[in-house]
Amino acid sequence: MKSLLRPEGLVRSPAFSHVAVVPPGAATVYVGGQNAVDGTGALVGGDDAAAQTGQVMRNLHTALAAAGASVHDLVMMTILVVDGVDVGAAYPVAAAELGGAAPAVVVARVAGLAVPGALVEVSAVAAVAP
Repeated sequence: MKSLLRPEGLVRSPAFSHVAVVPPGAATVYVGGQNAVDGTGALVGGDDAAAQTGQVMRNLHTALAAAGASVHDLVMMTILVVDGVDVGAAYPVAAAELGGAAPAVVVARVAGLAVPGALVEVSAVAAVAP
């Protein structure tokens, strides 16, 4: 139902698309920043970027499911990574949790996040057919 485009002339990547088109009538789901806290508010994963990314992605799955969506409905993700974090350790975890979904992506390095000790935060937009 959504269209994810990888136009000629732009770099090809299996990890992301450059353009997402949502058709009229689709419900848009906005997921606010998810970081590595569990349901009690405790930070999960310590200083391990891969472990934190796993919790972030579990939180993303939970948030999407609450709106009747899944990672396959994603059209856009914004990923914030604290400066100095090994993105190479976090990427395979996120990729596995996305299950081949390749939404448009923005990645930014930041000085810090609102939750002390959090290394990764993800917000997302999904589109669900009526």
